[in-house]
Amino acid sequence: MSALPRPAVGPGSRYTARTATTRPRPVRHTDVAALSRTLTARDLWLTRMLHEHRVLTTHQIAALAYTSLRSAQRRLRTLHQHAVLDSFRPLTQTGSAPEHYTLGPAGAAVLAAHAGCDLAGLGWRPSHTGRIAYSPSLGHDLGVNELLTHLAAHGRTTPETGLPLWLSERSCARRWGDLVRPDAYAHWRDGKHLLPFFLEYDTGSQTLARVEAKLVGYAAFATTAGARPALLIHTRTATRDQGLRRRLTTPARELGLHVATSSTDFTTTEPWGPWWSPLGPGDTRRTTLTNLAARWPGTGPAAELEPTDADTALTLPVPPLPPAPEAAA
Repeated sequence: MSALPRPAVGPGSRYTARTATTRPRPVRHTDVAALSRTLTARDLWLTRMLHEHRVLTTHQIAALAYTSLRSAQRRLRTLHQHAVLDSFRPLTQTGSAPEHYTLGPAGAAVLAAHAGCDLAGLGWRPSHTGRIAYSPSLGHDLGVNELLTHLAAHGRTTPETGLPLWLSERSCARRWGDLVRPDAYAHWRDGKHLLPFFLEYDTGSQTLARVEAKLVGYAAFATTAGARPALLIHTRTATRDQGLRRRLTTPARELGLHVATSSTDFTTTEPWGPWWSPLGPGDTRRTTLTNLAARWPGTGPAAELEPTDADTALTLPVPPLPPAPEAAA
C-alpha cells in the first residue's frame, strides 16, 4: 500500500479534490432488486464499510478483502458499473492518486433496504461523493483509514492478530460525543494481549494547546465510563511528535492517562511495529502495540460496545474484515 496521505489542504498537502470519475457508468437504470442475485456477502460488507468509514481507496479495499490488487480492481469496476459504488480520483501535485470509492446510489438503496429505512434515514444524498471529494478533511480521513487498514489487514496473514473492532469518528461521536470525539476507536489483539485505544490522527492543523485540552475529556471518560482505553496520537512528522510529547507528558501523567505517540515517519507500512513511544513516567523508548498492552494492564475496553435494543443494522459495528472467502466473484 502507498504511504499515508498528507492533509488535504495546507502545508504538506498532496490532494486537490475533484469529483470527475475515471470510469463513467453506462446511463441506465439499476434494478436494485436484481442485485440480490449479484451481490456477494463481501460486496454487502463493503457497502457497510463505506457507510461507516465514508471513503476507501482501491489499495485499502484490496488489503482488507482481496487476494490481489487486480482481483479487487476487477470486482470494484463491476460494482461501480452497477452504481453500488461511486468513485473519484483526486488530482495530485505529483504522480496519480488511486481510485477512491464511496457508497453509490444502488449500494445506498441496498443498505437502506437491509436496515429497513429510506435513503434519508441512511443519511445518503446524491451529492454524497462530491461532498467527500471536496471535503477539506479528505487527507485526514484517508490517513485514519490507511493506518487502521494496515492494522486490520495484518490479521489476514498473521493468525490471532489484527483489529477485531474498528469504529469510525462518526460512530465514536454517537456513543461518547458528550465526553470525547476521537478520530477512531479500535481494539488491537495479538494472542492473549488486547489493547483498546482511541486514535487521534494529528495533521498539525491544531495548536498544541488544543490537543492538550482534549486530554481532559479522555480523563473524564475514564472516570465516567469506568474504563480506560489507551490514547494513541499519530502525527504527520517527527518534529510535531516531539512538540506534542513536550507539551503532553506532564498533563497526561497528572490525569493518569496511558498515551503513546508516533508519526508517519515511522508507521507508513507496519504501524503495529516498534514505533510507539509512551509518555512518561518510565521507559519511553519506542515499542510495539503488543508491548504497550502488556505494559498497561490497567487499560480496558470502552463502555457501550454491546448491542442494545436501540441499535439498528446501521449502528452496529462493522467487522473490519469481510466474511469468510467465497468463490471468485
